[in-house]
Amino acid sequence: MNGASRDIYRRLAAAIDLDDRTPRYFQLAAAMRSLIGSGAFKAGEAIQSERSLATLMGLSRVTVRHAIAELLREGMLSRRHGSGTYVARRIDQPLSVLSSFSEDVRMRGGRPGSIWISRERTLPTPHEAFALGVPLNGPVLRLRRVRTADDEPLAIEDAVVPAALLPSPELVTLSLYSALAERGHRPTTGVQRLQAALASPEEARLLGVLRGSAILRIERRGFLPNGRPVEFTQSAYRGDRYDFVATLASS
Repeated sequence: MNGASRDIYRRLAAAIDLDDRTPRYFQLAAAMRSLIGSGAFKAGEAIQSERSLATLMGLSRVTVRHAIAELLREGMLSRRHGSGTYVARRIDQPLSVLSSFSEDVRMRGGRPGSIWISRERTLPTPHEAFALGVPLNGPVLRLRRVRTADDEPLAIEDAVVPAALLPSPELVTLSLYSALAERGHRPTTGVQRLQAALASPEEARLLGVLRGSAILRIERRGFLPNGRPVEFTQSAYRGDRYDFVATLASS
């Protein structure tokens, strides 16, 4: 630990009033929240382990664990399995641009990736058939995967496209939009619906977050220039990493 880091943790320890009746985990969480907000703890910076923090603060590991859990729930911290706990980086995602996950990550200088859960040619559900304007017996591709940036899981993506436009799921390697573009079927317009939610046990496991963490559910329909639906995608984005931003103008 360098001198600057030691100073930050000294400030953190000084913020804990052992005579105050306020729960100590609450005091520690508030002090860490303040230091993150002021920039003393920088985005992407690793914080000390629970054991080290407990020693530095003169607190129990249970107290430290509760404080960290609170900040994880709030999205101030993020945890990477096998690596540690970090100050969360926030991603500003524009709502006015129709782009793929891979394009978004590359624009920010990152490396996009996928962890495939399933990809199959199958029949649509009634909801999917309605969204895509296809018959119930019209085959579709269903593509389910975890989307990553620099190996960090950020979103779960469930995409459905008509098989008439993309005949085989094996044609999608990294970017669905690239596979569609190669066949002249990249969407040019879209409609998105956002909804705040809490991560289910499965979503928490796949995204590497705590059960009940904040997520953003996004339902997107993409259209060709002639208005034909080409994509129906339902995604769950980590709420601790994403801010979706819209540009507004007066009428």
